[in-house]
Amino acid sequence: MAQVRPQDVTVSTRLTDVLGRRLGSLLIEKLNLATVGDLLRHYPRRYVQRGELTNLDELVPGEDVTVMAEIAGVTGRRMRRRSGHILEVVVTDGRGRLSLTFFNQPWRERYLQVGRRGLFAGRVDTYRGKRQLAHPDFVLLGDDADADDEVVEAFAGELMAIYPATAQVATWTIARCVRRVLDGLGELPDPLPEELRRRRGLLSLRDAFVAVHRPRTWDDVRAARERFRFEEAFVLQVELARRRSATRALPAKPRVARPDGLLAAFDRQLPFELTDGQRAVGETIAADLARDHPMQRLLQGEVGSGKTICALRAMLTVVDAGGQAALLAPTEVLAQQHHRSITALLGPLAERGMLGGAEHGTRVALLTGGQSTAARRKTLLDIASGEAGIVVGTHALLEEKVTFADLGLVVIDEQHRFGVEQRAALVAKGREAPPHVLVMTATPIPRTVAMTVFGDLEVSSLTELPKGRAPIRTVVVPVSKPAWLARVWERVREEVAQGRQAYVVCPRIGDDEDDGTEQPQGRASVLELLRGAGSTNGQPAGRASSGRPEPVSLLELATILSEGPLAGLTVEVLHGRQPPETKDAVMRRFAAGEIDVLVATTVIEVGVDVPNASVMVIMDADWFGVSQLHQLRGRIGRGKHPGLCLLVTDAADGSPARARLDAVASTTDGFELSRLDLEQRREGDVLGAAQSGRRSSLRMLSVIRDERVIADARAEAAALVAEDPELVRHPALRQVVDALGSDARADYLEKT
Repeated sequence: MAQVRPQDVTVSTRLTDVLGRRLGSLLIEKLNLATVGDLLRHYPRRYVQRGELTNLDELVPGEDVTVMAEIAGVTGRRMRRRSGHILEVVVTDGRGRLSLTFFNQPWRERYLQVGRRGLFAGRVDTYRGKRQLAHPDFVLLGDDADADDEVVEAFAGELMAIYPATAQVATWTIARCVRRVLDGLGELPDPLPEELRRRRGLLSLRDAFVAVHRPRTWDDVRAARERFRFEEAFVLQVELARRRSATRALPAKPRVARPDGLLAAFDRQLPFELTDGQRAVGETIAADLARDHPMQRLLQGEVGSGKTICALRAMLTVVDAGGQAALLAPTEVLAQQHHRSITALLGPLAERGMLGGAEHGTRVALLTGGQSTAARRKTLLDIASGEAGIVVGTHALLEEKVTFADLGLVVIDEQHRFGVEQRAALVAKGREAPPHVLVMTATPIPRTVAMTVFGDLEVSSLTELPKGRAPIRTVVVPVSKPAWLARVWERVREEVAQGRQAYVVCPRIGDDEDDGTEQPQGRASVLELLRGAGSTNGQPAGRASSGRPEPVSLLELATILSEGPLAGLTVEVLHGRQPPETKDAVMRRFAAGEIDVLVATTVIEVGVDVPNASVMVIMDADWFGVSQLHQLRGRIGRGKHPGLCLLVTDAADGSPARARLDAVASTTDGFELSRLDLEQRREGDVLGAAQSGRRSSLRMLSVIRDERVIADARAEAAALVAEDPELVRHPALRQVVDALGSDARADYLEKT
């Protein structure tokens, strides 16, 4: 290894300069650890106490593991069918057993002796029903004279750190590298202010690194983890507090509705009564719009809770004040739906300058990529001239040629579907000053996530449903019970016979083009059940030997249904590859009641509002996430008729997929389901790190478990930024925060 003077090693020093080119390059290539700081923040996954054996019964095939176990048996023999030698070592924890297999390495037998204990690392697989590690790395513990001195020293304490590792880089290699780095570490600036650490009883950064990597007691581990959890939360909250402060410093044009203006006229003609929640949110948004700095607000709410009405009233406030409002939707279907529903709700108020239109009304324009050239040209003129007070559109709104006369409010629907640059491009279209921003999501967000992911936004929530909304019952339908599946289509026919309509949702289109879904081969499917096939090669219909469900094809299913179980009903399809005019025509016909059953992909997931639709069948429901299922289910029960959602699945009883579906069926509380969804997913995905191709910046902090830590860090960060917005008096903290802001991993912060 390279020799580096202690005073020269900092957290930014490259590992190749400390560990040597070969080992440093290996850590970069296999673990994405480039600097000393990266390595020190590659925290142990768990710890084992010397003498404590791993529970071998809990090992999962396919996982890279490091286990501590005792050698129970060693057998060496010549291979029967080909030349070579095989050495099988059986290790145990006293309850379970694990085989270690070495090919053509008979010399290892003199080290691997019965009764010795060691650490064994490799990938778990199975052979003849038994779990094994093939060619594992290992280090024997105790008085092994041939063991690497550094390895023995690294594991000399009572607690041994077990690191996230790979087949090429074992945990003891990482431990050896950490030891070398810690021994050579020079001055270490701490991003947490000393007064803050003292007040909260937190370890210094150096002490925390030593305690987490080389703990002597479990108290050391707990203290180090407490320090790093708070630090992660604090650094995030400082960055978010700085963004809130910067937003408040920007100028904005106050937008106040006239007492006798458009908003007042709209409220008078509403055919229903606003909920208490909608009124409260409306008052909050109105107060934001009246300020001289840009509103930055997240509006979250249950499916069908009336977010669109709140957004429309905000848009009318801005139009009242002489400005324009833009509503950005993620899909053409949703944009068209918003345009239709807003126009219908406004009635004559959306027909200014037209025969029968209200004199003090406005115009609602639609801009999508699928419009004809003539329609697009007219819309662009209406937007530029200010004739269109409300503009609804897709990504087409972001194009450079789209100019607004006076953009005062940007509403972003289902904001998680848009990237940072896309949102910024629309906000930048405010000419005189930045527009106010309202982002909406129908995926309820736990408070901890709201404080981290959306920490630079003020959050409003709608939790109550409008009066008169019918309840929704959800039932899981296993494909393994053909009679249940047959009953699904009987229920659809019964609903249609009573004058209602149905959705059937499929995970893929199934045309000749690749729709991005894995295509399992050589197996039965639910479609065969619909054709009358009962089983294939002894396997239950709908399940292959691999156990992986085959996604139902929308096009094939629609044909089978219209010719079989739903013959005589009007069955049509809707999917993302249809021309815009076709999608719009299908949705219009379905909304008008001319289509009995709409077989669709997830293009209907959000924003589609057909009160007469009372039943939804979701095929291969286990292919969808919890939040997506909740969103889809929200398309029914929007009128006076009770909703019925049927989750058709091939998932086996007791499997994680089936447990997920059972959870969805057990409650319609979106906030409860969002918490379940978050618990089942990696937090890096939730925070956006997966989209940037990097690890999440959160290593110790859990946005579900650590609500108190996040709340405390938020309060501390707000106080510090209020006193020192540029972090002039906290250079170490500023360096870390600036690095976070410029890192691709921080994309999840860009939610405005």
